[in-house]
Amino acid sequence: MAGGEGSAPPVSVLRPVRAGNGFEETLEQVLQLLRLGLVPPGDRLPAERELAQHLGVSRVTLREVLKVLQDQGMVESRRGRYGGTFVLPRAAAADGSDELRRRVAAVDVEDTLRFREVLETGAAGLCADGLADGGAARLRAALEATQGARLEDYRRQDTLLHLTLAELSGSPSLAAGYASVRATLNELLDCIPLLVRNLEHSQQQHAAVVEAVLDRDAEAAREMMREHCAGTAALLRGFLA
Repeated sequence: MAGGEGSAPPVSVLRPVRAGNGFEETLEQVLQLLRLGLVPPGDRLPAERELAQHLGVSRVTLREVLKVLQDQGMVESRRGRYGGTFVLPRAAAADGSDELRRRVAAVDVEDTLRFREVLETGAAGLCADGLADGGAARLRAALEATQGARLEDYRRQDTLLHLTLAELSGSPSLAAGYASVRATLNELLDCIPLLVRNLEHSQQQHAAVVEAVLDRDAEAAREMMREHCAGTAALLRGFLA
C-alpha cells in the first residue's frame, strides 16, 4: 500500500465497532492492522475518512487512537501533499511487548477475560439486588477514590473499586475468585500503557455501574459491567495481537 495506494486489503479486515467501547475497539482494530503487518513499516495507513467510515466511528475518535499509536512510537503523522499517518518500524520492546508476551504465555488470556466478565457481571447484579448496611457508602467512597486518583495510582484504585463490588456481592467465593482473576489480569494490564482517553471512558462506566447498583437496577448494572469488561478485553487483545 505504499504511498496510500491499494488500501482495500487492509480496510477489508475492519468491522464497525460497537457504540459502547468505540475508542477501545477502534484501537484494537488499528493495532491489529499493524501487528498483522497488513500495513508494512514505511507505508501509509488508509486516509482518516476511509478508516473512520469502515470502523463506523467519528474522525475525532480515530484521531485520538492515532495519537496514542504515535505516542507509542508505532506511527508518525506527516503533513503536506504526500502526508498522512505512516507506520514506523517496530522498536524492540518499546511498548513492553517482550514482557507482555512472556506473561501471556503463562496464562490463558481468553479464559481469564471470560471468567472475569462472568464474575464481574454476577457481582454487579448481586449488589444491585441489595447492599448490606454501609455497603452504599463503601461503594461511593471506592468510586470517588478512582475519580481523584493520580495517573500512577489509578490502576490500584480501579482494582479496589472492583474488589469492593465483589466483596459487597455477599458471596465470599465470588470475591475470592475475583481477587485471583484480577491478579492475573493486572499482570497483563501492567504491560500496556495507561491511556487517558480509555481511563476517562472507564470512569464513566464505573459511575454508571455504581448508579445502577444504588438504583437497584440489576439488569442495567450487569449490562454496563459487561460493556466495561468488553472495553478492557478489546484493549488487551489489541496490544496482544
